[in-house]
Amino acid sequence: MARIENEIQSLMDAHAITPRLQDYFSRCIDFHTYPAPGLLLGVFMVDYAIEQLGAIPGEKLYSVCETHKCAPDPLQVILHCTSGNHRLRVIPMGRFALTLNRPSIEPFTEGIRVFIDPVKLEKYPLIASWFANDPSFNQRAEAHALIDEIFRAGRDILSAEKVRVKVTPKQKWQSGRCRICGEMVPTDLLEEGVCIGCGPNAYYEKI
Repeated sequence: MARIENEIQSLMDAHAITPRLQDYFSRCIDFHTYPAPGLLLGVFMVDYAIEQLGAIPGEKLYSVCETHKCAPDPLQVILHCTSGNHRLRVIPMGRFALTLNRPSIEPFTEGIRVFIDPVKLEKYPLIASWFANDPSFNQRAEAHALIDEIFRAGRDILSAEKVRVKVTPKQKWQSGRCRICGEMVPTDLLEEGVCIGCGPNAYYEKI
């Protein structure tokens, strides 16, 4: 791990990554446990979205991530947006994109959506090959070169657009008891008195 950290540090220094971004990368890699390419791209995306939104450090923001792969972690580490505090929604659309917006009491609010631009990827063949999951890309052999190209590309492969985000107000709920497991769950998650954990979403068997 120390060797990997030294390699990452050398690449960041070589590409003149700012101290602020270096701190973001360091904390995100530690949280994610390794420097995944998607994680590194996600750091650039979050930083770019913050700038485009005109947000300030520590400002309370809400986020939507369109993939469950890697990109949610920079949102958690840098902005403290988590599913637990209801400031992170992960909608698995398969697009490597994220949106930031400020809190609002209105039904809609303005936000900034940042995404990997396929046209801009044409200048960066390794990233393009990895991003497209091209069979010819050798992750093991080309990992170092890929990360180097990601740091070289930075924001150059990103695009941003202003969007209107639907605001989901906090819902009031009542508690009910599942007639199978006997545990308490919100009543809107009971179907004929059975919770989804005892029904279609059961992921374990008792032993």
